[in-house]
Amino acid sequence: MEEWIEQLQNSVNNLDKLKQYVNVSPEEEQGIKTLNTQWGTTPYFASLMKRDDPHCPIRMQVIPSVKEKENRYGIPNYLIWKENRATDEVRPDSIARQYHDRIAFTVTDVCANYCRHCFRKELVVDRDLKLRMDVDEGLAWIQEHQEIRDVLITGGDPFILSDEKIEYLIRKLREIPHIEMIRFGTRVPIVLPQRITAGLKKVLSGFHRVPIWINTQCNHANEITETTAMGVYDLLSCGVNVGNQAVLLKGVNDNVDAFRELHQKLLAVRIRPYYVFYCEPAPGIDHFRTPVEKGAELIRDALRGHTTGLAQPMYVIATNIGKIPLMPDYHIVDKNDQEYTLRNHTGQLTTLPNIPE
Repeated sequence: MEEWIEQLQNSVNNLDKLKQYVNVSPEEEQGIKTLNTQWGTTPYFASLMKRDDPHCPIRMQVIPSVKEKENRYGIPNYLIWKENRATDEVRPDSIARQYHDRIAFTVTDVCANYCRHCFRKELVVDRDLKLRMDVDEGLAWIQEHQEIRDVLITGGDPFILSDEKIEYLIRKLREIPHIEMIRFGTRVPIVLPQRITAGLKKVLSGFHRVPIWINTQCNHANEITETTAMGVYDLLSCGVNVGNQAVLLKGVNDNVDAFRELHQKLLAVRIRPYYVFYCEPAPGIDHFRTPVEKGAELIRDALRGHTTGLAQPMYVIATNIGKIPLMPDYHIVDKNDQEYTLRNHTGQLTTLPNIPE
């Protein structure tokens, strides 16, 4: 049996298994015992937790918290709203849409790691929302809609599917003439890098007219190991680019040191920072949210000028009308008819001519 399948079969998803990895706090035990929720992670990812620290950034993302019962800011039926599932357009349950030319294709509700901050919490974690993941129905809809050029395959985690099912998805999408790009959203490189097997590499590799891109989610430097580094290198060797879509999480990565270390370490293992998402208004995750300005401040204070520009992601909020950038202009401090006054990351000023139209 392949190691990644053994990891899934031995998921750390109950109190007894969790106690093999950490000294569970009373608050964590209360969350596990009182919340009716899907939770769990791989033995590999559990092994990265700090045994005696309930504030460990990995524990906070994995172990249920009674704070999930609080919902001051979360939008009820969030996924229906965010993914435009209540519009006049008739679409299969598997198709979510915010843009004219690209869609999210939800092919499973199963994950290797059930993130406590998941924006699809209603579907994947709490299981309050039921959707029909009919892959062939979704493929037929995509075939009929010639304006769709870009498909994001998501879930759950699509890399939990077998090699055969992943190959089927890729092959059928590449047979559709108007598809120009296939993307996968997966935490596998971070929480289950053992999944990057010879079989999966064979499915993903080779030069094709329709390229494959992968975006993973890593939120703290402690999640990055040599095993992940090797898995990402293998993906790159297949011709697949790997980016990161972090989520800004209170207590996990919302300070300068953690934010900078995360993005520098991502580049060190060849993962390109792509997005930092403001924590979405899904229900039950209020305790993870920061002020909206925090992400832009962290990019300014931790990254811009402090490390290579390759490490600078785009800070956005995902909404029902698409992703909206949240970066104010911190660097233009004054403007007149003759010139702009610019400020760098250390506070030094310089000028730039104001060129008329």
